[in-house]
Amino acid sequence: MKTNYSKPLLKIAIPIILGSIINQIQMLTDRAFLGNVNPLYMSALGNVNSPIWTTISFCFSITVGSSILISQKVGAKQMDECETYAASLVKWTNGFSLILFFFWLIFGRLVFVKMGVDQEVLPMCMDYLHFFLPIFLVIGIEASTMVIMQTSNYTKPLVWFGLTRSILNVILDWIMIFGKFGCPAMGIKGAAIATTISEYVGVIISAIIFVCSKKLFTRPHLASIIKASVIPFARSIKLGINTALEDLLWNCGNLVLIIILNSISKEAAGIYSMIFGIELLAVVVIGSFGNATLTLTGEATGAQDVQKFRGVFRNALAISWACSLVMLVFSLVMPQRIISIFTKDQVLITSCGIYLVLACLDLFSKGGNIIAGNAIRGYGNPCWMLMTQIAGTVFVISVALLFVKVFNWGILGVFSAVLLDEFVRNIVNTLKVRWIIKNCF
Repeated sequence: MKTNYSKPLLKIAIPIILGSIINQIQMLTDRAFLGNVNPLYMSALGNVNSPIWTTISFCFSITVGSSILISQKVGAKQMDECETYAASLVKWTNGFSLILFFFWLIFGRLVFVKMGVDQEVLPMCMDYLHFFLPIFLVIGIEASTMVIMQTSNYTKPLVWFGLTRSILNVILDWIMIFGKFGCPAMGIKGAAIATTISEYVGVIISAIIFVCSKKLFTRPHLASIIKASVIPFARSIKLGINTALEDLLWNCGNLVLIIILNSISKEAAGIYSMIFGIELLAVVVIGSFGNATLTLTGEATGAQDVQKFRGVFRNALAISWACSLVMLVFSLVMPQRIISIFTKDQVLITSCGIYLVLACLDLFSKGGNIIAGNAIRGYGNPCWMLMTQIAGTVFVISVALLFVKVFNWGILGVFSAVLLDEFVRNIVNTLKVRWIIKNCF
């Protein structure tokens, strides 16, 4: 009897998708509001978001090891060990967010200077960072809560968390950026304050659901959290650090691309940020199915169920291709209309259409990497993804420098390098998944 693995994928992924899309709409609203006030605000956001989300992503990524181990224990029906790993996760993840807070408090300006941020844009970056800093204090709460919800196959609360946070953020953006209802017009400062307030409200709601919900079967008891040893968390970090370093390398590669773009023009980083911000709507959808793939392939590995592993991977991959196709069609049919949401500059609106099409073509390979990568992690081999990311980072930077500095392709050279890198790694990672299915069960 053939099992339909789309249903369990959808059960986990749809709430994550809705929450993530809501969050991305919030971020795109930031860009749209700020881009229409001052085009340089887009460049500031591009320079700020890349390093900030590098560090935030690192915190979330180190919890991937906990997701793998907890899912495998659920699949093997070893619930006592599941409790041990979950309790250690909740207790010790939160300390890492404090480290991130103090890092950005002390070294924030130095980071932007080393990135080569234009002197006209640098004060805007610092304004945003100062008011965004408190968010780092709650990153650990968000990361551990998401793991527990995902491994419990109960991600519906993420919708309410995301919806409340994003609606509040859009309202506060409008008030604080433009100066409504007697509030002074604060521009990029207002965007950062609105984001911080909204994030804290969302975390409070998420924490209440985490404590009160009866459907989170991987949630540890309070007594277990209090007495939790750091050793299980350290074991999970041995797996998660591979994903964290992989994400760090990807983001560091992206930082280098931003530096290359800053050498082209002060608007280039803003264009790159805008285009990939649009693409990100599809990436979060595919990424949500990637999260579901990790959980379900982890369970399949724990249960030694190769049919489930194969079925989950194939269904998730087909869904990612469908999402990529939809985005490509929109980018071909109405590129200028999409870009005009984020800028009034007619030159940018006319010239950026080709970049949007390239970014959407890149989605097919990027989606394949997301699904294959999470299947490989679910099997318990995140080290493979780290190795391919090391090679990919060296490759994309080298090719981007070649295209920009030698061939003088400008911004097009950076987009072309990204597309080529994702394509090559997608082939390699897909072949690895097929090898696991054939040889490891």
